[in-house]
Amino acid sequence: MAFVVGLVIGLILGLVLIIGFVRSENARSRCRSELAATIAAFARMTVEDSRKLLSPEQYPSWVVFSQQQKLTWLNHHLEKIWPYVNEAASDLIKANVEPILEQYRPALLASLTFSKFTLGTVAPQFTGVEIIENGSEGITMELEMQWDGNPSIILDIKTYLGVALPVQVKNIGFTGVFRLIFRPLVDEFPCFGAVCYSLRKKKKLDFTLKVIGGNVSSIPGLSDAIEGTIRDAVEDSITWPVRKIVPILPGDYSDLELKPVGVLEVKLVQAKELTNKDLIGKSDPFAELYIRPLRNRMKKSKTINNDLNPVWNEHFEFIVEDASTQHLVVKVYDEEGVQTSELIGCAQIYLRDLEPGKVKDVWLKLVKDLDIQRDNKNRGQVHLELLYCPYGMKSGFTNPFTKTYSMTSLEKVLKNGAEANGATENGGEVNKRKDVIIRGVLSITVISAEDLAPADIMGKADPYVVLTMKKSETKNKTRVVNESLNPVWNQTFDFVVEDGLHDMLILEVWDHDTFGKDYMGRCILTLTRVLLEGEYKESFELDGAKSGKLNLNLKWTPQPIYRDS
Repeated sequence: MAFVVGLVIGLILGLVLIIGFVRSENARSRCRSELAATIAAFARMTVEDSRKLLSPEQYPSWVVFSQQQKLTWLNHHLEKIWPYVNEAASDLIKANVEPILEQYRPALLASLTFSKFTLGTVAPQFTGVEIIENGSEGITMELEMQWDGNPSIILDIKTYLGVALPVQVKNIGFTGVFRLIFRPLVDEFPCFGAVCYSLRKKKKLDFTLKVIGGNVSSIPGLSDAIEGTIRDAVEDSITWPVRKIVPILPGDYSDLELKPVGVLEVKLVQAKELTNKDLIGKSDPFAELYIRPLRNRMKKSKTINNDLNPVWNEHFEFIVEDASTQHLVVKVYDEEGVQTSELIGCAQIYLRDLEPGKVKDVWLKLVKDLDIQRDNKNRGQVHLELLYCPYGMKSGFTNPFTKTYSMTSLEKVLKNGAEANGATENGGEVNKRKDVIIRGVLSITVISAEDLAPADIMGKADPYVVLTMKKSETKNKTRVVNESLNPVWNQTFDFVVEDGLHDMLILEVWDHDTFGKDYMGRCILTLTRVLLEGEYKESFELDGAKSGKLNLNLKWTPQPIYRDS
């Protein structure tokens, strides 16, 4: 009996142990499967997924997300085959670059050719690659390259004076991003019809020039002329949006060629609080603007003497080839006469941030270097008005700067007379801006002001506003509101404007005193926005004041243009 009881108990305990072991193994297996699924999910997680889960504050400062992949394997193989690449690439580059140098050859040189061109023994290093998806149209790849090479490059230079100099190009340092576009995608091998290549971004290009057996500085201006030629050739021949097309399969690839896609209208309005570069007096600022840094595409403003808050009110036009990547650069200099102008500061704005057909009014902070945007020093600000007009825009929008506006008989006579007398500007180009005259009545309602800075010892002010049209110097002023830092006027003033595109409205706030007046700030407005929109209401910060803003309503009523019978 005892044996039977022991056997039963043993069987029960054995079954319990077996069941427990099976359940434990199943649980472990389930945990391993869940862990494997979790790890697989993390492996599929992208940078964007991680940013959705965790805020930037939750990442350590040393964590940097990069879209680029490392290319150690490519550099390793490139070093092995570099001697063969050097031999083939040197001949190819020499044959392609010589005609470009001839195209940009300075006027003081009779010829500019290579007598020797080899890339040296040091292979470039590819530091990263990024793939940009273009849907079914094509694939874009960007390769970042760094090269501190030891090339042997000798330029044979001949001047019109009969002087021949061999100039060696040394100490080349280059860092940039090359863009490769494989487009269109096709079913036939190698699965794309053509390859476009371009220097997408030039981060650094350094080199030195040395005359073999002499000094390049022995001929005044020679070094700068050659260096400028090399940089212009690189900029205009291969730098994006310029691209070189290599057909792989037979076909028409004209759609890949560089084409203008629109026009950027830029009004350089003013600058404020510029750094003074002169020991005696104030700086004499002028501005240089460009989208592509080519000499024939760069625009220069007039110089405003002895003024750290210059008002230019100048209009410029730029051709746009790629609104998604190009940007406008503004550099403000201090005019130094015969000496080299000194940079006060620079700024840039990307065209992709502009809404087509809509005026963007911006103040840009000036910095020392565009590649280093963090600049704690206050170098001033520049005020721009931007209007991007794509070709073929079909939204009822009319660009007011075009010559589609009809002219009166008198304007046509004046225009034809000016052209007959050879009136030119900017290196021989007729100033097209003056062909467009827009007349009308500008109605300004000065509604109110807010948070004005105190102007007397009682912490109050007696403010009023003076309105001035800059070109005609026509003035009006509001009534005085006593003892108020938030005055309400609700007064409307009408100005007859003869040239709406090129005039400006200046509003100055003053504190009325029995024996004088105190300046409380100003705002300067162009008329482009009201010409486009017809009427708008806006608040404007006061420049030259600790605080305060003006609330205005602007309305434009165009005057009829009488046509010839």
